[in-house]
Amino acid sequence: MKPMKSSPRNNAEETSVTFSIRVQPRASKDEIMRMEDGSLKIRLTAPPVDGVANEALVKFLAVQFDISRSRIEIVSGHTSRNKIVRIEGIGKGQAERLLNNNQK
Repeated sequence: MKPMKSSPRNNAEETSVTFSIRVQPRASKDEIMRMEDGSLKIRLTAPPVDGVANEALVKFLAVQFDISRSRIEIVSGHTSRNKIVRIEGIGKGQAERLLNNNQK
């Protein structure tokens, strides 16, 4: 009997993290903040027009997590301040450590 292989979907779930954030465009500087309720707020200097803030968000997260931009996906909320973002290649524990080290 052959051993069962993990499906690519299972592997992706083990090495990705999805979280919801609130984006504040046109801020004075780019930064991550943890709100009182534990949620994340990301302040960006980019304006919320023509996807500029979304691109700035992806670039900002890529720098914060030290990964390529292609591993970051805005799953929902492309035209909203409230977004769900998936980052491939890191687990939940690693993401929490990085966010805790980089937040204000």
